[in-house]
Amino acid sequence: MASHRKSRPTGTRVAGIRTPALATAALTSVALLSQSANAAPEADDKPSLEEVEKKVDDLYRQAESATDKYNAAKEKTAKQRKHVDTLLDDVAERTQKLNEAREELGSFASAQYRTGAAAPDTATFLLADTPQDYFDQTQLMDRMTGRQKVAVDDYVTQQSETMKKRQEATESLETLTDSQHGLKTAKATVQRKLADARELMSKLTAEEKARLAAIEREKRAEAARKADELARQQAAQQKAQDEAAQQQDSGSSSSGSSDSGSSTAPADSSYATKADKALAFARAQIGKPYVWGAVGPGSYDCSGLTQAAWKAAGVTLPRTTYDQVNVGTTVPLSQAQPGDLVFFYDDVTHVGIYIGNGMMIHAPKPGTYVREESIFYDGESAIHSVVRPA
Repeated sequence: MASHRKSRPTGTRVAGIRTPALATAALTSVALLSQSANAAPEADDKPSLEEVEKKVDDLYRQAESATDKYNAAKEKTAKQRKHVDTLLDDVAERTQKLNEAREELGSFASAQYRTGAAAPDTATFLLADTPQDYFDQTQLMDRMTGRQKVAVDDYVTQQSETMKKRQEATESLETLTDSQHGLKTAKATVQRKLADARELMSKLTAEEKARLAAIEREKRAEAARKADELARQQAAQQKAQDEAAQQQDSGSSSSGSSDSGSSTAPADSSYATKADKALAFARAQIGKPYVWGAVGPGSYDCSGLTQAAWKAAGVTLPRTTYDQVNVGTTVPLSQAQPGDLVFFYDDVTHVGIYIGNGMMIHAPKPGTYVREESIFYDGESAIHSVVRPA
């Protein structure tokens, strides 16, 4: 029997109620509007100014870390290039000697050809791929004169040494190529991080930049307070040490011993003299721009400045921060003296030279200049260690 059941009307069921197409369209519009309303906050979900500042600071720190890797790769590449040049010069010299030995053997071959003497086949020897095998197979050495044997020994020695040096030069050239590739990679990383930081800053409005400047001023004020606090602590510590020294001197005088404690004075005096020279150099660089990878005289990065400053004092420091931190004696922050190096962050990516009273001279970051600043410029937790380099 045919069914008389009516077909269901098209539409959408809402809470068990059938809705006509018009109602469906209306509900769809409502849903879309609701989705748009919910999505609107996401579209306007802009990072806060503090988040932007942190991101920019992180990018600059990453750029400094990449700069240290670039500096290390550059130094390594320069050493390897010098080594390769030395090897190539050595190969050229040995090749010349090999040619001279070959010419001497060739003179024997010519003499044999002219005289027709039944002498060793020197010409065949010169064409052999492995001269020593040729000797072993034909017992040629037993049939040579003393002079010929000397010439052949010299030739074999020169050939062997030349082949070794050529192989060493080839391997060194391959290593140099790898280092040059690493240098390019590190350079590209620095440039990318700096470009990202500049892009973030370019998106800020004038008002946001003004607010950032205000935040920076607050940070500097807090850093200055911390520096003053450290200066007071160091002054109190020095006063206590001076008083203890005076009491010791008084006791020594009464007991007839006048030279007590004098053994440490020369070392302190020597360090202070060197530190004065390093600081004088560093002060003369104030106002020069930070440029990553630069070692002066017109611009510096952070480790380039400290290296140049201590070089002026006659002390050679490595090029990178993570090498400089291992040179010298680590001292507590409370005992920091002018000339000491202050290192920052867990990965040791920044360094400045301490001038006393909680202050230092450093090359901060791209876009800035060498300047005096509190060692607490990025908070006390950012300080990694203090090292006395000489």
